[in-house]
Amino acid sequence: MPPDISLFTLTLLCLAALAAGWIDAVVGGGGLLLLPALLVGLPHAPVAYVLGTNKSTAIVGTTAAAVTYVRKAPIDVRTALRIGLAAVAGSLAGAFFAAGINSAVLRPLIMAVLLGVLVFILVRPAFGTAPAPSGPVSRQRVLAAVLIAGLGIGFYDGLIGPGTGAFLIIALAAVLHMDLVTASATAKVVNSCTNIGALTMFAIQGTVLWQLGAVLALFNFTGGMVGARMALKRGVGFVRGVLVVVVVALLCKLAYDQWLAA
Repeated sequence: MPPDISLFTLTLLCLAALAAGWIDAVVGGGGLLLLPALLVGLPHAPVAYVLGTNKSTAIVGTTAAAVTYVRKAPIDVRTALRIGLAAVAGSLAGAFFAAGINSAVLRPLIMAVLLGVLVFILVRPAFGTAPAPSGPVSRQRVLAAVLIAGLGIGFYDGLIGPGTGAFLIIALAAVLHMDLVTASATAKVVNSCTNIGALTMFAIQGTVLWQLGAVLALFNFTGGMVGARMALKRGVGFVRGVLVVVVVALLCKLAYDQWLAA
């Protein structure tokens, strides 16, 4: 635990971790809340330590949500684990390069992609609402999911992180024709793998505040369990609504960082 952290700051961070766990479990994007909270709460900590501690917290809530989904949602665990293994490799590579990346270069590109995603979701109200087609998924589609959702989004998660869950849900729904609840459930398995890869690299580099991460993880775990159960109970429409809110929030956050932040 950082010696200069106050009880008030710790309380706020715990509440942020709770809310982030809920958001992550439903559509991903909890890093939008927890990462800025850690940056504010730990103003003197190097960014690498903030990123590493964020991963040590997020992995608990995401894994809890993944277990809940696997037990109650009809997902293809074998396909999810194939994508997840590629995601481990991608996130390891992303975390390795995280210290030297200029995020200002990536933000405009990510914002353009997100804006396109938002427009797509709004003009295609049926996206992710139809049940997944029966029968096995073709090898070509599984390979595409491994490359895009596994290696590609896994690399982004290790490199930057916020919005990974939302990207995974959209990619899985588009490539594998999943409904949004099934895509969200599958994304939690894959996201757990990306968190493992990124956290492993941060741990090797010694940039994790383990005591603080353990405290925040308890609250993140609770939020993840509640969020997963709500998504399963309320269905596709609920997940779609939260997804739109998270994508808009991510766009606003990136735009602020790009043009308004000092």
